[in-house]
Amino acid sequence: MYNKILVPMALDHDISPQTLEVARVLSSSAGEIIALHVYEAPHGAVSAYLDEDVVKAGYETARTRLQEKIAGLEGVTPALIKGHSSRTIIDYAAQNKVDCIVIGSHKPGLSDFFLGSTAARVVRHAPCAVHVHRNGD
Repeated sequence: MYNKILVPMALDHDISPQTLEVARVLSSSAGEIIALHVYEAPHGAVSAYLDEDVVKAGYETARTRLQEKIAGLEGVTPALIKGHSSRTIIDYAAQNKVDCIVIGSHKPGLSDFFLGSTAARVVRHAPCAVHVHRNGD
């Protein structure tokens, strides 16, 4: 059983309820589950064409969707951080002494045939145990 479990949340995929349930099963009785969404701000030239208010609205939409995904779930704490998905998940786990990450994997590309690219990077570099839940698709 794990005491502090991090569940990265992709807000545009429907695997989150399943990964949260896996985390609940793996959690000790007094364990903490953190639902983390990493908001990736628009990159490079794209950001030059976006109004600052549009970027802020995107961030607030992510905050709202994260809250909706965990609504009614006891013992789950939301966290929303700006950054690059895999690197931010790994850094958050290290900085917050997470002892397990439960991450979903879905529709991988050819370069990451067995896992999605974010899940593959987290598995390779995480400072703790990683449980990967593969979507049935």
